[in-house]
Order: sequence, then C-alpha cells, then structure tokens
Amino acid sequence: IPSMRSLTAEEYVEAFKSFLEHSTEHQCMDEFNREQMPTIVAGSITRLCHHMSHKAEHVSLLLGDFGAGVDLKMIRILQAVHPGVFIDNEIVEPNPQHVAAYKELVNQAADLQNVSFIWHQLTSLEYEQQVKEKGTHKKFDFIHMIQMLYRVEDIPSTIKFFHSCLDHHGKLLIIILSDSSGWASLWKQHRDCLPATDSGHYITCSGITEVLRSLGVQHRVYELPSGWDITECFSEGDALGGRMMDFLTGTKNFLGTAPPALRRRLQAALRQPECSSTRDGRVIFSNNLSMIVVES
Repeated sequence: IPSMRSLTAEEYVEAFKSFLEHSTEHQCMDEFNREQMPTIVAGSITRLCHHMSHKAEHVSLLLGDFGAGVDLKMIRILQAVHPGVFIDNEIVEPNPQHVAAYKELVNQAADLQNVSFIWHQLTSLEYEQQVKEKGTHKKFDFIHMIQMLYRVEDIPSTIKFFHSCLDHHGKLLIIILSDSSGWASLWKQHRDCLPATDSGHYITCSGITEVLRSLGVQHRVYELPSGWDITECFSEGDALGGRMMDFLTGTKNFLGTAPPALRRRLQAALRQPECSSTRDGRVIFSNNLSMIVVES
C-alpha cells in the first residue's frame, strides 16, 4: 500500500471541483452577493463618492482568488450601482490553474467595461513581502479574503497587513467556515482521525473574530447556511467518494492509503449529527459559512 501524502496543487484543484459540484458553497455566495453585497460593498463605495466631492473616478479592489465567477459578480454589482466608474482590480493567487481560468473568464466577459486586471501569481505572504520590498503600499477600497486563511503562515499578521491596505471608507471581507459547520466539529472532536499530511490551519469564524478584536477593528458577522452532499464517501470503490475524501483530508487517495482503522473512524465521525444530517437517504455535510465584514 503506498504511503499517505498531501495533494499536489493540481490534485487539489480536481478534488475542489468535486466539492463545488456537490455543495452549495457558490450558491451560498451568490445569495450573499444578491442580498448583502450591494449594501456592504456598493454602500461603502457610495460613501466614498460623497467623500470625494460626489465623484469617484476610480475604485480599487484587491481580491484573493477563490473563484473568478464570484469576483466578476462583485465587479458587476459595482458597475450597476456606479456606471462609468473605472475599477482597478488586482488578484493575488498562487495556483497557476486558477489564474489561467480567471483570465479565460475575463476574456469571455465582453460586458466588463472600464475594468483593469492585474494578476499576482503569489501567496499572500509573497505579495506582502513584495509590497514591503518595493515600498509601494497601495490602498484599496475593497479587499476580499475568501476561504484563504487556512493556508497562511501567520493569520494575525496577514489580517493586519491587508487591513492596513484599506483606503478610507474601505471594507475587508473575510469568508471562513462557520463554528456551526461540520468542519468545526470534525476539527475539534476528531482531529486525531485526520492525517498529519494536511498542514493547514484548523480555523473557523471564532478564531478570526478573536484576532480582529485583538487588533481593535470593527467588524460584523453574517451567517449563511451551506451543505455538501457526501453520500458517495461511504460507497466502497466509488471514484467520486474518493475525491471527496481526498478534499476532506487533504490527502491523495485517502481511502486507498489510510490505515483501515483511521478510515473507519473518520467515516463514522462524518455521520455524526454535529457534522451532517440525512435527507431523503442522502448524507449532507454542514458547510455553513461566516461572512465577516471588517471596517477600515
């Protein structure tokens, strides 16, 4: 039996696709975009317009690339509320496949007028180091960090840096797993079931708000329910279930390489009510999200 190892960047992208196809993660964010984003983002830009003598000629966005579709929807919201405003959009994303996919979507989006794109194929830490080395501390009106803080080395330092990049009246949006999610329960109660190969931070909303309180910055939290159908994780030999378990654990071929006892314990943990529920015979893992809006 081959030994357990972490997913490569390419393998993570494939596992992530399986997750998105069978979860309501993006639908959850679409709902947030429709119902909350106009007030949060466009509202802050409106105040920015008043601050700039009722005429904002240019709006700057700094986006940690979670998904081009989510980013482009945010940009279209700003365009609808403030037509004619030039949007200066920068993306920080280390995965070359994500960058390539984003560029392709932008090339196909003929409706994006007065929008510029700059891609930084860097981690957040590399971007921070580059900014400090060049001495060009650019200010942004809106920054988002969507599902990215699990992989940064120093979470408090990273939040402090990106908060310092906000312009007057700017907003920082952090999207992280909720404390009510199955992930939070899994990480808290069954961490010994998880292999050591996944080196990410086991952090949820409360860990982030604790950092924000220590920094003394104002913030609001919005809770959005989300689910992930993981039924196939319990079907022996199912290829989709295998990819789901790989994403859950950050491990390549977890079902084929993990010791049988660890595999059974993790599958049993996933069925616990604090992690998932059963609907019409399907096992739905709780993927609830927290949207944290941070003031400048």
